[in-house]
Amino acid sequence: MSEPQNPDRPHNLPSSSSPNKLPSDTNGSFSGQKVRYPNPPDPTNPDPATLREQWRFAIRQYSRWYSHAWGTAILAGLSFFALGWFIKGSNPLPSLRRTDDPPPPSSSSSPSADEPQR
Repeated sequence: MSEPQNPDRPHNLPSSSSPNKLPSDTNGSFSGQKVRYPNPPDPTNPDPATLREQWRFAIRQYSRWYSHAWGTAILAGLSFFALGWFIKGSNPLPSLRRTDDPPPPSSSSSPSADEPQR
């Protein structure tokens, strides 16, 4: 089934690494180590034309994302308004009701004059 585990070796480390081994320089000091980045920065600043082109591209991308976000929000708002209208059967926002409309009948539990009290 499973292999017997060595109690001297930690369980969460891969087999190729050892807990006592630290990366170090050839002279043994930690200062001046070169760090390897997966996407290193440019060694020099790009020329102004390249920077201008990159800036324009970034502005275009941001504008596109911004307009898509607003379009999505407006579409969602209209969809929920239409869904509320469909469920309720009339305008779901009471503030948009016309003033000449009578108020909706209240469903109170008080007995009316026609019904005998028990």
